[in-house]
Parts: sequence; structure tokens; C-alpha cells
Amino acid sequence: MRRKLAAGNWKMNGTGDNLAQIAALTAAHPAPGVDILICPPATLLSRVSDAAGNAIATGGQDCHAAGSGAHTGDISAAMLKDAGATHVILGHSERREDHGENDQDVRDKANAAIDAGLTAVICVGESLAEREAANTLAIIGGQLAGSIPDGVTAQNMVIAYEPIWAIGTGKIPTLDQIGEVHDFIRTALEKRFGPGVGRSTRILYGGSVKPSNAEGIFAVSNVDGALVGGASLKAEDFGPIITALENA
Repeated sequence: MRRKLAAGNWKMNGTGDNLAQIAALTAAHPAPGVDILICPPATLLSRVSDAAGNAIATGGQDCHAAGSGAHTGDISAAMLKDAGATHVILGHSERREDHGENDQDVRDKANAAIDAGLTAVICVGESLAEREAANTLAIIGGQLAGSIPDGVTAQNMVIAYEPIWAIGTGKIPTLDQIGEVHDFIRTALEKRFGPGVGRSTRILYGGSVKPSNAEGIFAVSNVDGALVGGASLKAEDFGPIITALENA
């Protein structure tokens, strides 16, 4: 059985004041029935890791492919781990669009993360134009092939499907569309890595997940949890999503 995962991506939001949300979340879920992951800005990572204790894992939002060097403003996977991270989000559409990251960049970063002992949360997703052109599965298939390194395991990799047009817009695919993509990802993983890795890897859905729609999304085939954006910033919003996943 794949253990469910509720992951929160705070993006470029949060200061020390947001640590109160971690305290509220741990108080409400002292012994959660699913894995919980918070990925705060790098400036908060060590403080969130300290505040989270054992009930909540923490992760970075990106890492550099190199272990160290003259890369001003970047953070290595080893630095994230040193700050308390166990995971790192890679290939998020906002990184791909804002920073021009391609599949090879994501693969190189994933290799660095795994080598440092982190779990790589690799994101894939199509644009609205690609969805309307009926190219979704071809786009997702290409991203999976290009972004995932060889030799991964179900312990050091998580896949997150985030349709770009649904991120922060309030729009979401239909449940049938979500199921189609998640089933496609599962099949692609099984074909490439075999049934062991393919059937054990967790696949998350992301894109305007909130308490009002979480239950329906979590009932969809091969949805093993969620990568949540804005709704993960407040315990009063993220908590009900976690509860919905526990009950799925």
C-alpha cells in the first residue's frame, strides 16, 4: 500500500510569523494517518524543520544540480538537507516558466537531490493550449521521460501532476481528466521501471486543491495525495485537506 502524502508548497510566501501555522497543524494532527510535507521558502526551512518535529517533514522548493561552487543565490541539495529537509520540489511549472528550466535541468537536479539523500518531488503538467490541443498525455509522457533519472526508487521519488492552467486559478480538471493523467503516469512508470517501482511510487495531484474539492480528488484512481499551494499556508485550510486524505 502506498502511504498517502499531503504536501504544501508555500512558494515565495511566509516569514517567521507563519511558524504559528506549523504549531497549529501539529497540534491538530499529532499522529497523522498520512505523511505531511511542508516546503517553505529557504529562509524558513531550518525554523520550520525545528518547529515541525517528527509529525511533519520539510522540503526545499528547488536545488542546484551542483554540490557547491560559484552559483550566487542558489542552494545545493546538501544545504537543504543540512537545514532539515528530507524532500525537494523540482521542475515546478513556475520554475520551468520563470527560469527556463527544461527536462534535462530537472533530471540533473533530481540526480543531485537523490545523491544528497533527499526525495525528489518531480512536477509535470501541461499548459491550457496543450490541453485544448489534446496533447496532454504526449506532453506528460515527454516530461516523465526527460525529467526522471534512471535508477530511481519509490523511496527517493514522488511525482506531482500539476496542470499549469489550474495552478492558483481556481480551475481544476474534471475528475475523469485527473484520473486519465494519473493512470497514464502509473502505466508509464511501470513500463520504464517495472512493477515494483511503478506501483509503489506516489503520484500527487496539484492545482487549486482546497477543502471543498479535496474529497472528490482523493477518490480518483492513482491519486496518492496532493501538492497544495495557497491552501497550505494556513492550518485552517490545510488541516481539512489532510483530514480528507486520511479518510480517503
